[in-house]
Amino acid sequence: MTEFNKKLKAELDKGKAMVDLWGNGDIFLNMIENSLDVEIFSLGNEITVSGDKKNVDLTCDLISELTLQINKGHNLTQESISYTIESIEAGDKTLPHKFVSDVIMVGRGKIVKPKTTGQKKYVDAIRENTIIFAIGPAGTGKTYLAMAMAINALMNNEIGRIILVRPLVEAGEKLGFLPGDIYDKVGPYQRPLYDALHDMMEAEKFYSLMKTGIIEVAPLAYMRGRTINDSFIVLDEAQNTSADQMKMFLTRLGFGSKAVITGDITQIDLPYKSKSGLIVVQKILSGIKGIKFIYFSDRDIVRDKIVQDIVKAYDIYENSKKSKGSKK
Repeated sequence: MTEFNKKLKAELDKGKAMVDLWGNGDIFLNMIENSLDVEIFSLGNEITVSGDKKNVDLTCDLISELTLQINKGHNLTQESISYTIESIEAGDKTLPHKFVSDVIMVGRGKIVKPKTTGQKKYVDAIRENTIIFAIGPAGTGKTYLAMAMAINALMNNEIGRIILVRPLVEAGEKLGFLPGDIYDKVGPYQRPLYDALHDMMEAEKFYSLMKTGIIEVAPLAYMRGRTINDSFIVLDEAQNTSADQMKMFLTRLGFGSKAVITGDITQIDLPYKSKSGLIVVQKILSGIKGIKFIYFSDRDIVRDKIVQDIVKAYDIYENSKKSKGSKK
């Protein structure tokens, strides 16, 4: 194999440094070399990349993209570099530098940003539509970003309250009798929603908003008969709604409200032969103005890479089962 060399400059803005690109102890540089099977020599901002021509060209595109991200104020991480490599290899038209500066302010002065192209489309869809469906595997930020957008809307006085809803369906386990009041009983089901809220705002503020009803966490059954105005409503785990429950929920929406419905249609815990409302609603509501469906893939998973590998492995397994079933 003939070795190919290519030179380029990292055009960093004033106040930025090469350590922002290569990381402390060259951790990012080493990661890029190992991932793309190239050698990188850097003297100041003059960079030489050596290796197979295809890999060298890809590495140069990667360095140029990472430079743009740094100049937009993004702090590189191994996770973000890994995603950027995948994006460039896949030939994505929307590369991360186009959305890393999209900031969602939440409590505690915390900043939440979309980390993938799918997440950016999701955040834009929430801003531009009344009802948004987010469908995809675990770890893609469906619930977390919806919560961030809800808190941001509350902080900016765009809505008067946040309502967080989940169907009370057990995921393969029987919890049995749960003591206490309604909040004690539904608490185990709503835990992921509480975790996200606690991550984004001070505990004292959270409990104060809960006490005054500005934040409400409720089971889906409690939506029946209500008309909800001036609110940001998040229905989580929507794959576990029936078709009738989904219709009931969507028709609760009043003036000045927005609803985000999230779910993973590969993880349905409904009783056998029950049809998921999240599957049915795609056939009924697609194409209606003000309603947007966003679909996430394993590439949007922002947890450890092993989670991506697990999701891919299960997809292959399920597809092989369907293929064998269709041949019978």
